[in-house]
Amino acid sequence: MRPGAALRTVLVAALAVSLSGCIGGNVPGDRRAQTGSGPSTAKDPKLSTVPAFSTPEARQCAVDLERAGVRFTPLANQDFGGGCSAIDSVKLLDIGTPTSNLGPMTCPLARNFAAWAQHAVRPAARLHLGSDVVKIETFGTYSCRNIYGGRSGRLSQHAYSNAVDVSGFVLADGRRIMLDGGWNGDRASQQFLRALHKSACRRFGTVLGPDYNAAHYNHFHFDMSGNGYCR
Repeated sequence: MRPGAALRTVLVAALAVSLSGCIGGNVPGDRRAQTGSGPSTAKDPKLSTVPAFSTPEARQCAVDLERAGVRFTPLANQDFGGGCSAIDSVKLLDIGTPTSNLGPMTCPLARNFAAWAQHAVRPAARLHLGSDVVKIETFGTYSCRNIYGGRSGRLSQHAYSNAVDVSGFVLADGRRIMLDGGWNGDRASQQFLRALHKSACRRFGTVLGPDYNAAHYNHFHFDMSGNGYCR
């Protein structure tokens, strides 16, 4: 990406939003949104007149993504009803490793996820598995629902586009290292996945894995809430 290109995109997007007052289209949820509990995603989300990257922190985050060579598109702020929203979020286009099912992500989540993929996933695969990761598989990001397995009825961080669930990895030699099976699988898979879990705990506010509860047996949950909660 050419220097300043992403920020120019932000300014153009902000101008378009301020002039038109609305942008059509729904934001896709992850595949589990159809079965999760909690409020349903509204068919016609309310659109804010405030453009994405409306705070100094969000604008700095955009600069950080650009400096890291990450390709992304800023998204207009959206209120989907029921407490669900996508504020100061982006759509990641290229983080260096193809990744499935990525929808809206708050900019800090996107920045940390891209860094985790580059500085943790790739080196760990070469060290423990002797191969490169050619794809990261996820269950998605935005989903208007409550916390799985929770009794409080509180909305999940997915409802704020502030979480991503990672389910597995495809290697250049054809292997697929999935959380379901790999977490307690062969030694190399265990070492690889536990190294990624440990690294994630230094980058995200909350990290949940298969040892947390039955609802997370097949994925890592990363979000930017909390203060280093790692299970």
